[in-house]
Amino acid sequence: MRKIISFFFICQFISCASGPVDTPEGATADKLIQLGQEASDKNKYDQALQYYQAVIDRFPTQIDSVCGAEYEIAFIHYKQKKYSLVRQELNALLARYDEPDAELLPGEYKTLATIVLDKIRPDKG
Repeated sequence: MRKIISFFFICQFISCASGPVDTPEGATADKLIQLGQEASDKNKYDQALQYYQAVIDRFPTQIDSVCGAEYEIAFIHYKQKKYSLVRQELNALLARYDEPDAELLPGEYKTLATIVLDKIRPDKG
């Protein structure tokens, strides 16, 4: 009986950890980024990705927040060793810095994206 109860709780924990997160409707971009960072710090990458995607979806005109969220998504994928995906995501982010209003973008994400891309060897896939 104890094994069945333990199994039940483990299944509940796993299903909750990987399911959709509550992204509060009234949350600011900064709050969602904070929640994403907290989830990422706890290695809850699926949850963190949902918070960062909520920033992109809800605040498309807050370009500094969008750039931050895009970088954080790519960095999670880097931690997960999804290097092909990371290259795509960071190159898309860096392409923003070639557009006419690039001077309005936060420079730190260009620098960080370049550093991460430099760490990825071409033979990683």
